[in-house]
Amino acid sequence: MRHVIFEGLPAAGKSETLELLARFYPQMVKVLPELVKEVALRKEIDIFSERERLTKAIIAELPKRREQVKRAIAEGKLCLEESHLGVHLAYARALGDQTFIDAYPQIVSALTQPDAYVRFEIPVEVSVVRQRARNTPRFFIDDPSLKAMLSELYGWHIEHSTNLISIDANRDPSVFLSEIQRTLQLQYTGEDAPLDDTFDIILLLGRPAAGKSEFIDCMHKTSIAQCAETYHIAPFEALDDFPILWEKCMEDDLWESMGKRRLYSRRAEGNYAITNTDMWEFLIRRLNQQVAQIISHSMGLSRKTLIIEFSRGGDHGYADALSQLSPEILERAVILYVSVSFEESWGRNVARYDEKRKSGLLTHSVPRAEMEATYGTDDWFDIAPAPHGMISVKGTNVPYVTMNNEPESKNPQVLDLRYRTALDAVQSVWKKSTA
Repeated sequence: MRHVIFEGLPAAGKSETLELLARFYPQMVKVLPELVKEVALRKEIDIFSERERLTKAIIAELPKRREQVKRAIAEGKLCLEESHLGVHLAYARALGDQTFIDAYPQIVSALTQPDAYVRFEIPVEVSVVRQRARNTPRFFIDDPSLKAMLSELYGWHIEHSTNLISIDANRDPSVFLSEIQRTLQLQYTGEDAPLDDTFDIILLLGRPAAGKSEFIDCMHKTSIAQCAETYHIAPFEALDDFPILWEKCMEDDLWESMGKRRLYSRRAEGNYAITNTDMWEFLIRRLNQQVAQIISHSMGLSRKTLIIEFSRGGDHGYADALSQLSPEILERAVILYVSVSFEESWGRNVARYDEKRKSGLLTHSVPRAEMEATYGTDDWFDIAPAPHGMISVKGTNVPYVTMNNEPESKNPQVLDLRYRTALDAVQSVWKKSTA
């Protein structure tokens, strides 16, 4: 997300929460105060008795606010805005302010539409008690007006088909703030975290059960500062084409249950085998779409790393897959290939399936014949014969490193050495290529 608006009843905690986010995430978020209140205070307008004057002042302020939102997004920050004019319209209807109601069609066309609205849910009674406690009578809204406003606001969201996320704001503050962080996908970064030399995109490749998921899990469990300093990885988002593939296989189950033919797969001893080879290109194209959306929403990958995980097999599996990636990915990417033999991949896959049998996405074991047909041949060493270096993909030189991940280890010290050595090597190649 690149633009989110907080809404809620008076004294729900919007201003206080935004102040905390601005303080602890100064490089990630840009906070914009409530437009109506800001204009009223600056122009010394009484929000109840000077409604026509307030409406004119709001309209005059819209170009500036629109530019503020645009600039925040262009800087690669998450723009967080307090309240919105849909709320003000709901108040106008509740208070009988025809001036703003008549002007709203002109106003709405000038507004920047956010990716989501986050509503701080508290009871009306709690809002009234909190308003009295903070002693700001010029902004006090009574119980009947709040209830009328809420009714109008619910209708506004339905009318505009908004992405509305509701969060309970009447509970333990630490629990509430944790949910806000999760919703906004914010991770705290200390000022000493060296994010300038972190990767933009890592293509995480290797046979099934080679250790790709374990690598991502390790990064999740590592502090942001250490992840950046030791592994050159900023706060990251992981993409994997396997859930896309799994979804298509489940769709096949639905087609089959309707008496139709399966489109992509067939059943294979409780799991699936892919029958439509076009699926492999489809998965890459879908990843291209996902990455394009992320880059568009963040106006780049400032202070963020994308980890894109996939496996391929066959005489030209990786060569074909890499050639289908978009230039936006290839120009920003390094490749970490996690190397295990086919026999090691098969053995780990069977062990993983037995351990987590029918418990989720990791249960994607298939019969050995199917596994050999898909992953028995691997062209990685044909296109990247050296331990590390550069490969040319559609005219773009992409740094890579091959990390041997045999024998299997769960020892954190062993894994740290493998990860650190590999990522240091590919970072060295990457820095030389961009020097």
